[in-house]
This record gives sequence, structure tokens and C-alpha cells, in this order.
Amino acid sequence: MPLRPTDERLPALGVRGPFPRSELCHPHDREWLHYAFLAPDTGHVVISNLSVLGAEQPAGEPDRWAPQRMSILLVHEPGHGWSSSQFNAVRPDEAWSTFRLPHPHGAPGAFRVAAVTGSPAVDLRLARTSRPCTSQCSSFGDDEFLRWQSEPGVRGRGTLRGERGEVVHDLLGYHERVRGRWSWPVMGGWVFGFANAPTADPAGAPPWSVVFTLIQPEYPRDAPTGSVMVWRGGRLARHFPRRRFQLAVHGELDLDRVTLTPPLAATLGTPPAPPVPRRLLLAARMGADRLVMDFRAITAARIANPSETNRRPFSVHELLGRCAVEGVVGGRELGFETYGVVEFAGGAHGD
Repeated sequence: MPLRPTDERLPALGVRGPFPRSELCHPHDREWLHYAFLAPDTGHVVISNLSVLGAEQPAGEPDRWAPQRMSILLVHEPGHGWSSSQFNAVRPDEAWSTFRLPHPHGAPGAFRVAAVTGSPAVDLRLARTSRPCTSQCSSFGDDEFLRWQSEPGVRGRGTLRGERGEVVHDLLGYHERVRGRWSWPVMGGWVFGFANAPTADPAGAPPWSVVFTLIQPEYPRDAPTGSVMVWRGGRLARHFPRRRFQLAVHGELDLDRVTLTPPLAATLGTPPAPPVPRRLLLAARMGADRLVMDFRAITAARIANPSETNRRPFSVHELLGRCAVEGVVGGRELGFETYGVVEFAGGAHGD
């Protein structure tokens, strides 16, 4: 009998993923899975970061090194705001990921993450509708680096449990994997965001999707890197490299609209973070292709991550806002308005 593509006896072409099965042998080594989803009909938001951090030496076991797992879940409920787990959210040993093989395109998989207290929590069935971009790499500092790969157009359906109870939702969002060796202060800062165009198709890929990244390490001076990517119908249609786009911010988001997470951060004397930009404007152009993305923040959750090399936290701000996109890619005009998510990170030295 011929072997089917999903038959486990068939040798895998590449790692089963989402990461190679290799040791994290340095304290700054890490693997990072990021998930962000929006409910187009209600404005609910789900964001989760699942990470495996560099090895630690267990007490009394000098020959053994154990990686550290950290997980956090954030849920935003319109009219109520943000709720968050601590960094010890309950997660599966092998979380759903589009980068895990074998993975039939469009086949749904379970994604369950919950605070130890039971709220917030999500129980979703996720499925990919698009294809990922090529893997990208940034090197900085003395010997630090990261590789990331993005995929928009991820669909989900299931239950969200927040402060107002449990609701059932259809979700549309984004998934990313990051692997590398970095410490938060040397990383410096980054700006990242995505937007999926609205669609009436409950199962297909969004007609357009946009993902952008800008990484701004402390040193060397020529280390900043980034990209703007555009998907059409689930396929990558244009990649604008760092030298072909500009990013500007304007104004400051009212501090009353910024929630400090996880809950214990407020009890540990976490110092104030730098101001959160209220508006972000991105412009990209290469040849006849161009893109403009105008994001206006409504609210933000500040995740205070511990810094490995000093006592100041490195903050990751998850922003929810309205997003307008217009441009021309491959001779086709695009234009849409929707909710989007932007992530600002930095602040380990208070800058």
C-alpha cells in the first residue's frame, strides 16, 4: 500500500516543528509562539504568547539543564477592558501551530490556554487559510539574533471566558514563530502590526492582509531591520524591505487607556513605561507598488516582561485600534478599514 502524506511512517521533509528539536543551551536562547485574534462582529481580542526560555540549572543537578516555559493570555472585552493571566497560564505541551508538520491546509486544531484561576481562558478550533512568508532574520548586539516567520488569515471559532463570562466567537487573526538568542535590553525595541481585510467568506482567506515589523536594537547602529508584507487571497504578493518603507508615530495614548499586565506587575513596584503612541502611519513603495497603513489606537495592554540583565522591566504594549489601508500591489488597488493590532516594545532603560 502506498504511503499517504499524513502517514507517520513517511519521513518528514524538515522538522515537525514548530521549532527544531535542539537544545536551548544559552540562558538567552528562546522559542516564541505569538497568537493574536479579533472577533470582527464584536471587537473582542485574544492575544497569547507561549515561550520556552533559555536553560536553567536545577538545584542539586549539576549535569542537567532545564528550559523555562512561560505563557500569558490576554482577552479584551468591549465595554470592560483587558483581563490577563499571570506568566504561568495553563497551556498544552504541543500548542497548535501552522508551522507544525504534518499539517493539512485548512484542517482545524485545538488551541486551549487558560489562567490558573480559570479566567481569562480560550478554547478554540484554529485553521489556516493562508501561507506563511519566508523566514526572516535580524542580528544585533555582540552575538544575538532572532528569526521570525509570520502568517495572517488564521481563523478560529470557540469560547472566550473573561470577566463577563463565556461567549462564543468567530475569530480572524495572525500567528508567528520566533526563535533566537536575545536579551530584552540589547533587543532595544520593535514595532509590529497586522490587519486582515474584512470578508464575507466564513472559511476562506481574507482578500488582503498586511503584516509589518521594525526591529530597533541598541547596537550596532546599522542593525535596525524590518519588512512590510502584503498577502492577496492567502498568498504573499509583495515584500517591501526595510529600506523601502517609513514609519511615523504621532500623539500619546491616554494613560487611562493603558492596562498594566500581568496582574502581579502592579504589586511589584513596576516603574512607569514610556508613552504609548496614539497614531502610527506606515508608507511603503517599491516600483509601481505602494502601501499606506494608518493605525489609530483605542486601548493598550502593557505586558511587563522581566529583564535578564538589569532590574528594569522590558514592556510589550499590545494595542487595539482602527486601521485604514490603501495602495496598489501587482497592478491591483486595495483599500479597506478594519480593526488591527499593533505591538510596541521597549523601555528596559526607560528610554
